[in-house]
Amino acid sequence: MPLVDLWKARRSSIEQMTIEQIASIAGDGKLLDNSDCQKELRQYLNEASTDSLADYATYCLENSFSKSGQILQDVVNELGRRLEYIVEDGRYQGVKNAIGFDGIWQDQSHTPWSLVVEVKTTDAYRLSLDTVAGYRNGLIESGRITGSSSVLIVVGRTDTGELEAQVRGSRHAWQTRIIGVESLIQLVRVKESADRQDTVSKIRTLLSPIEYTRIDDLVGVVFATARDIEESIDEVADRSEVRSEKGVDIIEKTAPEKLGEIRERVIAATSFKFDLSLIKKSRAMYWSPDQRLRVACAVSKRYDNPGIVRYWYAYLPTWDSFLEQGEQSFLALGCVDLEVAFLLPLDFVRSVISHLNVTEKNSGRKYWHVKIIEPTPGEYSLQVPSPGSNEPLSPYLISLAVATPSS
Repeated sequence: MPLVDLWKARRSSIEQMTIEQIASIAGDGKLLDNSDCQKELRQYLNEASTDSLADYATYCLENSFSKSGQILQDVVNELGRRLEYIVEDGRYQGVKNAIGFDGIWQDQSHTPWSLVVEVKTTDAYRLSLDTVAGYRNGLIESGRITGSSSVLIVVGRTDTGELEAQVRGSRHAWQTRIIGVESLIQLVRVKESADRQDTVSKIRTLLSPIEYTRIDDLVGVVFATARDIEESIDEVADRSEVRSEKGVDIIEKTAPEKLGEIRERVIAATSFKFDLSLIKKSRAMYWSPDQRLRVACAVSKRYDNPGIVRYWYAYLPTWDSFLEQGEQSFLALGCVDLEVAFLLPLDFVRSVISHLNVTEKNSGRKYWHVKIIEPTPGEYSLQVPSPGSNEPLSPYLISLAVATPSS
């Protein structure tokens, strides 16, 4: 049975294994270029969570075993995909007349440019910067990357003073940057906590050569990222602003941890429904590894204020743009106190969105109000203020009581 199928059938057992053990059951267990083992392992990493990728990277760095370098190379390239680069995996072993590289990460957000990635696990040997720069030059000459592309050295150790001095003293200093695996993972986590695509693009600029004599651009990246995350945390969908009958705004907050827990359960149920892994793109947006299935997930607590509105969400333009680019796209609405969620197809959302109330803030932040009402106990509908009709939600119910795969 292929590794990914085995993982889906016995997820808990596979997730308790080390990456060394997982690689040994992929294909024929022989991790070589163009092998079934390589193909299955990379497919598995493509569907693994960021937490799992972090664990696998740590294991490769803290344990000496055959193929640890190759596995770490694949994990690092998968982290590049989580940062939404278009990634070309490199070979494990160099071959004659071929350009050697561990990975090529292409950024298509603005002017196309690429990172030629070199993964260095230890300081046991001195890295030849001329060789790595030669990879870059060869790729430029062959037309595979642009002349503005640079080299990114991903290191396993935090003590890289010697390598940094080596880079600073070389003629390749301007085209070369260094980042630790742990910091790369942290960048992925920051990206997954944001919602705006321009924030993701700004995060990626940190990996390219930047002139730091004047640090305006660096401050801009920090500010944009912090603002995006702050708005995500205080977003009205999580903040759940509900108006009482007397017109007084009632602001109640639910712990972010609880909202996150429900969101993960909703995503797990959706993944189970479609038999596909869903990878976290941002705080509330998820997609399948091939990006065809997309889900934006909001969560609300229950409100027992006078009236029939029981759950309240915000639907953001960034979510709508994200969902529009998928082949199957859904807005998932979770409820803190229910064992079900509502999985609304994008076409359905689009059919009612013009009839929903909308808020536009001075900051430019915009969102549509999505309200679930409960006219009678246990029956839920989407409230559509104009023309005053309601849409039953029973066709879109999914259970959160997902069957746990056997272990």
